[in-house]
Amino acid sequence: MKHIYLDNAATTPIDPQVIDVMHTSMQENFGNPSSTHQFGRKAKNIVENARKSIAKVFNVTAAEIIFTAGGTEADNLILHNAVTNLEVTRIISTKIEHHAVLHTIDFLVAEYGIEVAYLGVDEKGNIQLDELKSMLQNSDRKTLVSLMYINNEIGNILPMDEVSRICQENQALFHSDTVQAIGHYQIDLQSLPVDFITASAHKFHGPKGVGFAYFKKGFGIKPMLHGGDQEKGARSSTENVHSILGMEKALLLAIATLEEDKEHMNKLKAYFMNELKELNSEVRFNGDSSDLQKSSCTILNVLLPVTNDMLLFSLDLNGIAVSGGSACQSGSNVGSHVLNEILHKEDEDLTSVRFSFSRNTTKEEIDYTIQKLKELLK
Repeated sequence: MKHIYLDNAATTPIDPQVIDVMHTSMQENFGNPSSTHQFGRKAKNIVENARKSIAKVFNVTAAEIIFTAGGTEADNLILHNAVTNLEVTRIISTKIEHHAVLHTIDFLVAEYGIEVAYLGVDEKGNIQLDELKSMLQNSDRKTLVSLMYINNEIGNILPMDEVSRICQENQALFHSDTVQAIGHYQIDLQSLPVDFITASAHKFHGPKGVGFAYFKKGFGIKPMLHGGDQEKGARSSTENVHSILGMEKALLLAIATLEEDKEHMNKLKAYFMNELKELNSEVRFNGDSSDLQKSSCTILNVLLPVTNDMLLFSLDLNGIAVSGGSACQSGSNVGSHVLNEILHKEDEDLTSVRFSFSRNTTKEEIDYTIQKLKELLK
């Protein structure tokens, strides 16, 4: 049986070159970066060089990068600091954000009584910029706007330039969960005035359990974890040296072939859409995922004209790994909160599948998937 992996928005295979870097580091860099002897100094130097290298990709200083255990922790660190350290009393977001943001907002509302306002989204999952502008203009509360760059389920790309401009004009802070964008799209934080972003290495062929938060220079950071004052006091915990090196390598590899990889994935995505429409003309695509300009090259969310609760399981039995929504909720009986927000009532019972691609995905894998879908949807 073939093994076809089309769930790269959930996680990506680690690049062999990343594994090599981590393996070597595990053999040679066992020192604790907080130790003052030569082994510790060597490890500390490696971590700081990786921080500088990663910062350079985004055109920021090393001091603005805080290593975390992944995107979820980074989102939490930013949102908590906005409220407890930066005097934010209102957050503007949408109901189709990742739960790392939505559940953290719920906590901050319950714990600190902050105000939260949710922008509406249209049937494609897009916000109206005029509504954001109006919300900011009609309140004098210190506000954080939290909107993800690329939606992890439907792939919609946020108009970052326009949102950041509106935030600047209205003295609002801007946080974007960029987990699905980093490694696939260029982000220059000198030309894009965003205050906070997040990254998770396993979304761009790096290891799991490591990521970073970007805090724009000038913002102090209060830690959520206490005990050792690592990360310049922003995060206590011995640095994950090997994974930080793996993340650096994965990011540099991704940036080196970014445009080439994007073109490859967009071609596969366009081909897949055509084949799906050939399979059944009633196939539709959720959000803007069928628009190559408005959605990520990595994600295609398909609304099939059938109700088949066993389809994902059947695809898995045929060696094809996909998702019915966010893999972060796998095993949950709760439907996709994103699709629940944008689908018409008559479409809610139809089967939606998220296919997500990487630079490793091939046309042969797409053809095999189409063949199996044809058999399963008879």
